[in-house]
Amino acid sequence: MSVKVDEITLSNGQKVPVLGLGTWQGGDDPAAVGKAVKMAIDAGYRHFDCAAVYGNEEDIGQAIKEKIEEGVVKREDLFIVTKVWNDEHRQNQVVPACKRSLKKFGMDYIDLYLVHWPFSYPEDGIDYLETWKGMEECMKLGLTRSIGVSNFNSQQLKRLLENSKIKPVMNQIEVHINLNQKKLREFCASQGIAVTGYSPFGAPGRNTSYQPSGPEIELQARTLSEIAKKYNKTNAQIALRYLIDIGIITIPKSSSEKRIRENINIFDFKLTADEIAEINKLDRNFRTCSADEFKNCKEYPFNIEF
Repeated sequence: MSVKVDEITLSNGQKVPVLGLGTWQGGDDPAAVGKAVKMAIDAGYRHFDCAAVYGNEEDIGQAIKEKIEEGVVKREDLFIVTKVWNDEHRQNQVVPACKRSLKKFGMDYIDLYLVHWPFSYPEDGIDYLETWKGMEECMKLGLTRSIGVSNFNSQQLKRLLENSKIKPVMNQIEVHINLNQKKLREFCASQGIAVTGYSPFGAPGRNTSYQPSGPEIELQARTLSEIAKKYNKTNAQIALRYLIDIGIITIPKSSSEKRIRENINIFDFKLTADEIAEINKLDRNFRTCSADEFKNCKEYPFNIEF
């Protein structure tokens, strides 16, 4: 039985499910992401968060194609997100990068295209305003229905807003119980920018060259355990519900059918204001995705408070 996921409306009128499947996959099974996507579609997921650098857009596209052919979903039911990587930040590289992603997916359009990081690498110093002109071109060509950013701080967003023709509808950032990003969330809200929170469980096991494994968040905190007992849910489900209740879109990653179904089974209850206030106290400004290896890049985003 599939679950119906709530949606929010972006500033351009496009609707996005508040829970999606993250598709970065570690481990040795190259087929894991395709299996996860198919299980997720069967469970009710319609939002899939992808990126060129994950190297699996083709596998994801094939899995979606199979589910469309089975009649489980239609393309228009889905919200597909992908991102341009740091090595294609020049304006003339962005459209070709987007077209390459589309070809791998086997799709005519992306629902949301993001700038993965505000800095360029290995060629440091390409202005993200130049990158954004390429993003706007993707919109004009109909390659994507929305454009946004990821890992931008408030100063970078402000500068982008002041120098863009098409405003970003999204900022995707790390958000979880130990990093609730209150100030950045409030800034985004004041500018009509929605927030997607990645790594809702703190990205345990991350082991790629550009994102070393980070410390684990306090999923076993007594606060979560007590609330979970009240609602007959798991601590992880409470952590996800908290994000949705503070206005965040969340994209937990899993390749386990049990966890995929558990993560989406959070739409039959809501936390009270008092419970949200208690979970707010778990904030530690505790970042697990610090991208330290890029900290010398000109536009590294985490050198200011928010």
